[in-house]
Amino acid sequence: MTRLLAAPLVLPRHTLRNRIIMGSMHTGFEEHPEGSLPLAAFYAERAKGGAALIITGGIAPNRDGAVMEDGAKLTDADEVEWHRPLTEAAHRHGAKICLQILHTGRYAMSRSPVAPSAVPTPINPAKPRALTTREVRQTVQDYIRCALLAKEAGYDGVEIMGSEGYLINQFLAPATNLRDDAYGGSLGNRHRFAEEICTGIRAACGDGFLMIFRLSLLDLVENGSTWDENLILAHKLQQAGVDMFNTGIGWHEARIPTIATMVPRAAFAGFTAKLKQAVDIPVIAANRINMPEVAEDILQSGMADAVCLARPLLADPEWPNKAVQQQDDAVNTCIACNQACLDHLFEGKAATCLVNPFAGYETRMHITPAALPKHIAVVGAGPAGLAFADTAARRGHRITLFDQSDEIGGQLNIAKTIPGKPEFHETLRYFRHRLNHPGITLQLGRRAEAADLAAFDEIVLATGIRPRLPQIEGIGHPKVLSYLDVLRDRRPVGGSVAIIGAGGIGFDTAEFLAHSGTDSALDTPLFLRQWQIDPTMQARGALKSDRAALPAAARRIWLLQRKPGTPGRQLGKTTGWIHRLSLTGMGVTLWGGVEYLKIDDGGLHIRRDDEVSVLPADHIVICAGQEPQQELAAALAAIGRTAHLIGGAEKAAELDAKRAIRAGTELALRI
Repeated sequence: MTRLLAAPLVLPRHTLRNRIIMGSMHTGFEEHPEGSLPLAAFYAERAKGGAALIITGGIAPNRDGAVMEDGAKLTDADEVEWHRPLTEAAHRHGAKICLQILHTGRYAMSRSPVAPSAVPTPINPAKPRALTTREVRQTVQDYIRCALLAKEAGYDGVEIMGSEGYLINQFLAPATNLRDDAYGGSLGNRHRFAEEICTGIRAACGDGFLMIFRLSLLDLVENGSTWDENLILAHKLQQAGVDMFNTGIGWHEARIPTIATMVPRAAFAGFTAKLKQAVDIPVIAANRINMPEVAEDILQSGMADAVCLARPLLADPEWPNKAVQQQDDAVNTCIACNQACLDHLFEGKAATCLVNPFAGYETRMHITPAALPKHIAVVGAGPAGLAFADTAARRGHRITLFDQSDEIGGQLNIAKTIPGKPEFHETLRYFRHRLNHPGITLQLGRRAEAADLAAFDEIVLATGIRPRLPQIEGIGHPKVLSYLDVLRDRRPVGGSVAIIGAGGIGFDTAEFLAHSGTDSALDTPLFLRQWQIDPTMQARGALKSDRAALPAAARRIWLLQRKPGTPGRQLGKTTGWIHRLSLTGMGVTLWGGVEYLKIDDGGLHIRRDDEVSVLPADHIVICAGQEPQQELAAALAAIGRTAHLIGGAEKAAELDAKRAIRAGTELALRI
């Protein structure tokens, strides 16, 4: 490999480039009706950005292994041409590229998934069918054929997905392998499937073909593999011809967060270091490595030979180049929110990025010079206004950005105070860097009036929202606070709190009050203890208990919603369960189907399940929606000027940085 691991690890950072790998991530373009060109453009941007090696999203070795019905696969010669634009795009910009061979097993979103044994999974309603011995042997041959076809398509190698609870991982773990043939029972038999795949690929593809195996270091499920079993497997696979180990953490069904923003940076790098000390081939660290100094620390300390970044290169395709050039302030940091990437995929949409709306739109969104440069006023330096100002200035417009606050950020300044969401500090840092553009004039601490804006060529209002107060008897009682009173203004809150409204803001407010505003998730040893992860990896699945040992909430908290059912069902598919589990684990009460009767000195009077009761709350915090702030738009209309409305000023739904940043960017590309 000419770029990957080509230089000795000697800092400063010029050697980082050879050790930054773009990890596998399904984008939704693998099944794109227009073919592979959008995906090729996506990979080309990351190759230009300095990634030494790109690992594709998972491609199945047979139809049964596809992520979904008619999902992406590489099974015959007719499918090779689809892949050539991907390999050519990477090679054109000096990067290597490997195909990830992924058989989903019982995770396949199909009517009839297959698996080692007919053990259902909680994340798939379809019960799997156990593969016959003959089918297992055929599946081994399917892997080998897939690797040969990848080589024909121009790939430099393959990554064999053996972690995250997919098919190979299912063969390895006692929890999912109940077989009594040559592929089940004893440890050697459970390892046989992975061994035969790797041995077969090496024999078929030759020594010059890179073979990476993604090894599940921590299954984080009951009756998963142990460290000793993983180490035995690693040595077998090394003998079978594997060139590098990538590290996987946690099955998709595990009830422990592994990549969400609440997970400390590089929280699992210590486990990778243990593997590196035990094997003789390079080892790659992954999970929550989102800033250059984090990667640098891992590599300089010898914990790994390379780092694997997936979502960080979604957020900023130039991440490797910026890291090497020590331009950390210029990095658009992945905040590990999952809102526009993984959550999109579960909704059947293509992946993009909350902080980088250009991700996934490489063939459709381009910053081009404005045909007629204008002087544009932007009112509001929240996410929508910041995104507009940034993109419009780079098109050649002159921007004057007003905000009545003394700092930029708007609602981002609230988000950054929530325990488990410290990465919003990085988003604000990034935007501060972007505002250094000579075409942007920043006027903070100034309330813009209609008369101040009349002379501008265009006016953009990103004035945000105000909290909505529901019609409840006693809503003006001194016990009542808005979420802005709590999160922004830091008004004192008593020892018992009822929160009205269990959307994203309600959950954030509950987290803030449960933790007394502190963020214990930043501490890796504490995180491991609280989520019952065995640091020695001796317990099966590295799981000490199936229940998190979270601290008790700092207050008595009720989180309430009118809608029947469990609160939080509308939160993100990949992170909502974490928020629900975290709060209930701390003793917060989550109730749906609540009717609010009145507020008085006794607290909040409610009706639930036809029973009337009083919650003895010291304070009632209102998180019941927002209204757009459009007064300035009305004042402008009165003097004959129209304005563009973006973000919360246009639509006051749940506070949504994803929608705000995209709206600001798209308007800036049109104007």
